[in-house]
This record gives sequence, structure tokens and C-alpha cells, in this order.
Amino acid sequence: MSLMSHLVQRQLKLPAPQTRRLTIDRDLRVPMRDGVELLADRWAPKGGVDGLPTALIRSPYGRAGLFAAMMVRPLAERGYQVLIQSTRGGFGSGGVMDPLRQEREDGLDTLDWLVKQEWLGEGIVLYGMSYMGMVQWAVADSLPPQVKAMIPVVTESALTREFLRADGRSLEVPLEWGAMVATQERRLAVLRMNAQTKRTAQALRTLPLSGFDVAALGQRSQYVQDVLVHDAADPYWDRLDHVHRVAGTSVPVSSVAGWYDIFLPGQLRDFKILQDAGRPARLTVGPWTHTEAMAAIHEALDFGLAHARGEEPPERAPVRLHVMGQGEWRDFECWPPKGYEPQRFHLQAAGGLSADRPAESASDEYRYDPADPTPAAGGITINSGGRVENGALEARPDVLTYTTGVLEKDVEVVGEVSAEIWFRSSLAHADVFVRLCDVDEAGRSYNVCDGLASVTGADELSPVAVTMWPTAYRFRRGHRIRVQVSSGAFPRFARNPGTGEPIAIATTLRAADQEVHHGPEHPSAVILPIRSLG
Repeated sequence: MSLMSHLVQRQLKLPAPQTRRLTIDRDLRVPMRDGVELLADRWAPKGGVDGLPTALIRSPYGRAGLFAAMMVRPLAERGYQVLIQSTRGGFGSGGVMDPLRQEREDGLDTLDWLVKQEWLGEGIVLYGMSYMGMVQWAVADSLPPQVKAMIPVVTESALTREFLRADGRSLEVPLEWGAMVATQERRLAVLRMNAQTKRTAQALRTLPLSGFDVAALGQRSQYVQDVLVHDAADPYWDRLDHVHRVAGTSVPVSSVAGWYDIFLPGQLRDFKILQDAGRPARLTVGPWTHTEAMAAIHEALDFGLAHARGEEPPERAPVRLHVMGQGEWRDFECWPPKGYEPQRFHLQAAGGLSADRPAESASDEYRYDPADPTPAAGGITINSGGRVENGALEARPDVLTYTTGVLEKDVEVVGEVSAEIWFRSSLAHADVFVRLCDVDEAGRSYNVCDGLASVTGADELSPVAVTMWPTAYRFRRGHRIRVQVSSGAFPRFARNPGTGEPIAIATTLRAADQEVHHGPEHPSAVILPIRSLG
């Protein structure tokens, strides 16, 4: 384990540990109000804890192996004792797993048990990414005084609702994640991971999609069925929505997010709620995908330990953003930062893109076929994604591109990005996907951010508002700005069958002829918050 400790230290660029000699109390039984017991492991330095604060991590992914080596051991070696608990229904914990639904009650009961332990130490810091961050928000407005800080990482307080939007249903998160948690405790699960990933990918093409769980898992999954039947507006998900608790958070919060993370918009919303409510909060956004934000452990060591000890953490601005394209960290006072004004870049004839008003021109056309859906290439995903070269995607006949001339000076985009596309389809039901790209001097196109909107009544020409992912990006002098327009990004988003059938039961796929208009009466544009630089 010492070798693994050294490897993790090097990979995460951590300071030297205070000790590598740890003791682990395994399978501690934590009682819940309904009689169920959840199992937890307590990691601590050998020879006594001397009042060390406790980092609490509540996880559905187990308590050992690589997970413990990357998230638990580094903290226990550097000033914490760590209690890692398996959430309900997994890895020995009692009850039945019902993802996300029981976390408020179980979280509060866990804290009630924890504050009574004689080894507790100076205080408690809530820490963890994704699901392990959502469980922090589930209890955020009812924390005992022993909790001194929260560090939610690549997560948000309403974890389901962004990817279950009716106008752009995400497949990857609920279905692939549902398949992963349903199979992670099966015999030889690690060895079978690649085969299961391929099986899950194939199952995403199942029609009707209600058969995904049987195709991917060999059995029914109630969670998969729930996310297919209930969209984000359904009151069914109210129990999982903790947005209303954010403003009532009583402890300092340090949120760590990624520009290519699927939960970024919700995480930025949560931070803005904290800031508007005058709560002590700070935000860090790096050039990361969902699985790349392990650098957040530095926040646990700097921000979390300081607050647990009643000290001030190292001073910095409330908002720290990695400005991609420039590759530099910059500090700001708020989100969205001030000084960046929205500017419309209009789609033009012959694939042009310019701040000038468009001239008269014919519409551009393409054919979208859900049987051969426009694929996702990098971008916003949970398991992969990020910044990739888009040449193969842009060569497809179902993808339109619009590009500026060569930039004569740097253009910096920081904030909320959106688009307005004048669109018409041969079918009443269609999607509009818009992606912002950076084209370098060699003509290589790299994705920056994107978004999708679903349209009912698409057979009538109308402006379609597309909310894209926020970003911080500097387009360098000599580069060009590009906008892609298409009708999908599969499997990031469910393919639109063109029939209007509910996603769970659709069995017919209809190809559509799409039109993008960009004349003076129909000024399609991407709206960028920009600051021009000399």
C-alpha cells in the first residue's frame, strides 16, 4: 500500500503525508431511523487521532480498492480521520438501493450517530464528488454545529433534473450510470467491465428504450424505468430536488466543477444562490470532465482542514476559473464575471460567421436520420468526453458549420453561452444541437461547449433558443471561431424519433429534412459573452 500511496501522491501532486501508517476500523454499523444499518469504515493514523477532524464521505461505490486509495487514504495521511459509508442497499449496507431517494434521512441519521462518537475530533467536513456531493446538499440546511465545511465536487443539488429535461433527454447519465451501479457488485465485475460497457452501449439503441435494462443487465431496473417514464418536470422527482436547501446552508462551501462536466449548470446555479444569499462560498472550475476532478482533494486539505480547525483557509478570490485556450487560472469576484458583454455572432451565407448582420441568403439544409444518428464527439459526458478534434464529425452531411475569418486579436468568452437558430423541419418533432468550436492555425476544430433543444411544431419556421454549457475560453489571434448546427449528439442525448412518441415506448424512427435560415429576417446567431483583447 505504501507504493500506491506514493503513486497517488505523485499523480495528484499532493504534499508529503504526515504519516503513511494507518489503521482501519471496518464495518462499523450506523443505525437509521427505520431500523436499517449502514456499514462504514473509519480510517485514522496509527497511534491515536489527537482530535483530528473527520471527513465524512457517503458513497454508493464501495469502501475499498482504487476508490479508497484515491479518495480516502490521501486524506487520512494528511490530517483527517475519514469515515466512508456505503449508502443504502450497497456493499453490505442494509435496505434496498433506491438511488438518491433516501439520502436526506440517511444522511441526517449518519450525522446524528457521528457527533456522538468519542473519537470525533475537532469537527466534520463533508466531502465527495458526484453522488457523494449530492448527499451533502440533501442535508445542507440541517447540519449539526460539529459540521464546519462542505466540499461538493462535480455535482449539484438537483442531480436528476438537468439530464431528464423533456427538451433534450440525456441518455448517458441515467441509463449508463444505472447499468453501472446495477452491475458493480456482480462477481468479477471489474474483469467484466469492458464487456459490460460494450453491452450497455449496444443497449442504448434498443427500441423501445423501455427494454434497455433487460438488454444491458439481463433484468429489470426500477431506476431505469423511472428515468424513462418521468421527465424533469414530474413531481415524482421532488424528493430528490434539494435546491431549496442551498440558501439555508450554514457552513462555508467550496464547490469544485469542470467545464466539461454534465452537472456544471446546476453547480453554477447552486454557487450563485449561495453568493446571492451572502453565504461564505467559493467556486473552482477547471478544464475537467466528470471523472477528472480528483484535484478537488486539494480543497479538502486547504479549505476543509482550515475550517475544521477554526482557522481561515488560504486567501483567494471567491471564483477561480481555468481559462481554456489560454491555459491559465484566473480569479474573479462572482459568477458570471463582470465585464463580459453578450455579442451575437450571426450565421452567414456560404458557412460564414460574423458579428455583422446577415445578408439575404438561401437556407442551408441537411437530412437527419435517427437510424444513423449524428454521434457525440467528446464534449459533455460523464465517463469520457472533453476536448477532442471534430474533423470527422464536421465531415458528416448531417452537420453544418459556420466559421469566422481569422481572428486579428484574442477574443475571450467567459460566462453563459446560448444560440438562437431559425429552424424548420419536415417533421413536427425535431432537435437542434449547437456546438461552439475553436479552429486552430492548422484548421483543426476543437469543441468548446454545446447544447441541445427539442422542438414541437418544428415543421413551422421559428427561432429555437438553445442553452449551451457555460465556459471560459480564449480564442487566440490567428484562430477562428466555429459553430456547428445539427440535430443530435448520440448517445449524449436520446435520438429524436421524429414521431412525437414518448421516449420509453417509441419504436418508429423517421428521417427528417432540416432547414437552417440565416437571412436578415431570420438572423440565426450564437450569443457569446466576450471581451476583446489586443
